[in-house]
Amino acid sequence: MATLEGDTDSSDEARPKRGEIFDLLSNHRRRYAVHYCKREDGPVTLGELAEQVAAWELDKEVSEITSAERKRAYTSLQQTHLPTLERAGMVEFDDRTIELTDDAADLEVYLDVVPGDSVPWGVYYLGLSVLGFVVLGGVALEIVPTETVPPLGWAAIVLGLFAVSAVAHAFSSRRMRLGEIERPP
Repeated sequence: MATLEGDTDSSDEARPKRGEIFDLLSNHRRRYAVHYCKREDGPVTLGELAEQVAAWELDKEVSEITSAERKRAYTSLQQTHLPTLERAGMVEFDDRTIELTDDAADLEVYLDVVPGDSVPWGVYYLGLSVLGFVVLGGVALEIVPTETVPPLGWAAIVLGLFAVSAVAHAFSSRRMRLGEIERPP
């Protein structure tokens, strides 16, 4: 996919750099366009895309979108967002039809969608690690009771917490990929 700044592989020179990918994904209309194209898994028309993008933006059903709302999304997609995605090599766009390129498949790598009322996974794992070290220190200093739960049992409990967390993280990440759920992340 995209090269990181400083990479010199000549086969990847035309691909966008990490900052350019973040810039592409920073706009909700471009994310929505990629999401819709991934869901449809094939070429889509600009009209269909504009209707769905307008519906997502306005939190309406496609059937409730007015022609003015559709036209606003259509014009913006046609004149700005789809050409931007095309220049970055993410879509092929011929003024009426949009199709994702192979490079667009890797865009999820750059999206770590964290709902506003949630803790980022990195912070969660850091807290879980602190808990593990506290338990380990408690066992070593004989503060944690080892009569009812042996030291190996405490280790298994902490490891089990990591395993359950990793499964939840994998499930959550898979669900939040572009094109995987009905409404884009």
